[in-house]
Amino acid sequence: MQYKVTVVGAGNVGATTAQRIAEAELADVVMVDVLADLATGKALDMMEAAPVLGFNAKISGGGDYAPTAGSDVCVVTSGLARKPGMSRDDLLAKNTDIIREVTTQLVKYSPDTIIIMVTNPLDAMCEVARRVSGFPRERIIGMAGVLDAARMRWFIADALKISVQDIDAFVLGGHGDTMVPLPRYATVNGIPLPQLLAADKIEAINARTRSGGAEIVNYYKQGSAYYAPSAAVLDMVAAILHDKKKILPCAVYLNGEYGLKDLFVGVPALLGRKGMEKVIELDLSADEKAQLQKSADAVHELVTALPKF
Repeated sequence: MQYKVTVVGAGNVGATTAQRIAEAELADVVMVDVLADLATGKALDMMEAAPVLGFNAKISGGGDYAPTAGSDVCVVTSGLARKPGMSRDDLLAKNTDIIREVTTQLVKYSPDTIIIMVTNPLDAMCEVARRVSGFPRERIIGMAGVLDAARMRWFIADALKISVQDIDAFVLGGHGDTMVPLPRYATVNGIPLPQLLAADKIEAINARTRSGGAEIVNYYKQGSAYYAPSAAVLDMVAAILHDKKKILPCAVYLNGEYGLKDLFVGVPALLGRKGMEKVIELDLSADEKAQLQKSADAVHELVTALPKF
């Protein structure tokens, strides 16, 4: 393959992400986990599927970061997953130390890579990676809005009983309970959503979108979502490696856009071979601006709680 992607974490999210990237033949994949045998075994299992599915990308796995050298993109999924009753914020202290060590290793072997953060609490973990790596904001991106918008799009499709391919939607803000669905910008084959659904049904979709992750956690009992998150990562990796210049909602480090500064917040961003190449500023109503500010304030509280390093 022309490209190499590292996936840190061989749990459900990481392994499914590695599988999707390889099966799409986007890149060769190196999967790293503190449980080296787990990563090795899952990589071997995936490669034994290659003759059946017909993909030629290579997947390797282990506990050593040396094979990750020269990765074009590094996807970070390592960390503790949520349990029922646990918020993303509860994971802050436990996952900060993990992300510090992971980022140190990735930068050592791939100093020019682009990091896609998946570990929760996502916006704060992006900040940890930024501080440790010293990377410019273009090369640290959080996978949040793509997933949240995908959930919203499915809920809309299910409510209207139409194809998901007809639906576009944006979700802004932090990846948590304060995220900001934007039904005003949601369209169904170009038709604004408010013309097709009553306000109360739209608000129900907004509420379900905000709690989409928790809904899955409650069903699983142990662990959290991984099919949709891995698909969202695939979309981002493809946009970067293929230089698609695709506009996707992602957590990016804002520098005054939307009136926010020095904070990772979910907004529409143009993704290409350089990573996050442009922030797209939407014209928000006063209420939408207030919701986004509230979400940003929640992210700021998490970042403030991070240990100094």
